[in-house]
Amino acid sequence: MAGCPTVQRNADGKWWQHAVFYQVYVRSFADSDADGVGDLDGIRSRLGYLELLGIDALWLTPFFTSPMADHGYDVADPRDVDPVFGDLATFDQLVAEAHERGIRVTIDLVPNHTSDQHPWFTAAIEAGPGSPERDRYFFRPGAYPPNNWTSVFGGSAWSQLPDGDWYLHLFAPEQPDLNWANPDVVADLERTLRFWLDRGVDGFRIDVAHGMAKPESLPDMDISVPEGAGILHDNAIDPRFDNDEVHEVHRMIRKVLDAYPETMAVGEIWVKDDERFARYIRPDELHLGFNFRLVAADFDADAVRTAIDSSLHAVNMAGGTPTWTLSNHDVVRHVTRYGDGELGERRARAMTLVELALPGTVYLYNGEELGLPTVELPEWALQDPIWERSGHTERGRDGSRIPVPWEGDEPSYGFSGTSSTWLPMPLEWARFTVEAQLEDEDSMLSLYRHALELRKTHAAFSGTEVEWYGAPAGCFAFRRKGGGLICALNTSAAPVPIPPGEVLLTSHPLVDGQLPPDAAVWLV
Repeated sequence: MAGCPTVQRNADGKWWQHAVFYQVYVRSFADSDADGVGDLDGIRSRLGYLELLGIDALWLTPFFTSPMADHGYDVADPRDVDPVFGDLATFDQLVAEAHERGIRVTIDLVPNHTSDQHPWFTAAIEAGPGSPERDRYFFRPGAYPPNNWTSVFGGSAWSQLPDGDWYLHLFAPEQPDLNWANPDVVADLERTLRFWLDRGVDGFRIDVAHGMAKPESLPDMDISVPEGAGILHDNAIDPRFDNDEVHEVHRMIRKVLDAYPETMAVGEIWVKDDERFARYIRPDELHLGFNFRLVAADFDADAVRTAIDSSLHAVNMAGGTPTWTLSNHDVVRHVTRYGDGELGERRARAMTLVELALPGTVYLYNGEELGLPTVELPEWALQDPIWERSGHTERGRDGSRIPVPWEGDEPSYGFSGTSSTWLPMPLEWARFTVEAQLEDEDSMLSLYRHALELRKTHAAFSGTEVEWYGAPAGCFAFRRKGGGLICALNTSAAPVPIPPGEVLLTSHPLVDGQLPPDAAVWLV
């Protein structure tokens, strides 16, 4: 902003320590060929919007060759592009054009499992019991499943073949788990890393980064672990996840990345214990670890403050950089979590200012800057394997993956040249389009653009430590030590006085100089 003191960013190449990443769920961002599914050329066509928004880097969900049993997280070839999304030439062009605009590109890495259509798994099926090909996965003989492990998607984590062997899949049966004790698996991931790094990617988001390593004896789960639990739950007593041997995998990944200057990796780490979490971001492992504590926190000042303190404590134990996020493709969007309609939107605006005021790295999810809610889809439209595998006890994640609305008054709102999008778009979404919000100073999009510009340019956002003020019940206020930014949040039912200082930005207008309920303010 004109007249703002400028932030001095680190000059040591560690750009990720302060970056704002933007997660693109590729199927749902922009469709270039009118088949109703988003693709890489669609992303290219919207790079100008992303530059205008003010993000620093992209995270692209899987676009690799896949039969799409889990919409790309079942990878058949990790070193090629699925035709539904484009081809390698398109990907190369996307990276080049993003870099020209100053936007870095990071991509998903799925090392825990492959597709059942991967050449390794089809070879294992053909080779038969006891073969070297089966040692790349977890195959076990017997009349019954080898243990009581359950799939995160519901049901048993074991499926039996006609020849009598069982194979392990912590997710869908179409996603067999790899055996990381097999050197072929290690060598193949290194080849994949170098393949994409040589094409110019700036880093990776590692799916299920607390997975991969399995105890050699494959012991039973504790009976207190609920059916379908795992990646979204505490796994302190769960042998499927967070085993010590997984850290050798991350050390290998880090060694590869260290040979490519200014590249990074962030892990999806659903580990609640601070000390266990900190192990993943030691200096020789991951650069960043996804922190889901704000995702899990209710809209309550005490709950949010606890989440912030716990997050900072966990990363400080390892000397790492904190990360913050409110939504992603696996959870209910935060607008919906915080309340219905206008209440949810108002609280989401407040939490956006809280998140962007914190030191460290921020991950946004496509569409959150438009205030998109999670949609209650009809049963006929649901595609998520969680819905199919849970016996219809869970509605799955599709409601948070609806395509992004860009312009116009009716579906597909400029997302595609067809109205038949891969997930149906609501008839009442015209007010959420980029077109409708771009010139509206009071819109959610304008709030994000203003906040991101201040975060990037104003010197008040310097400093890596937070100190807390005293505050009324239902409220908090903290200051960025170093830069001096103050952020205050009011989750109470009444207006409260704001801390002293010059107001930079509010999520909702002040009332007689006071911060109204369900609102946040930035001051210097």
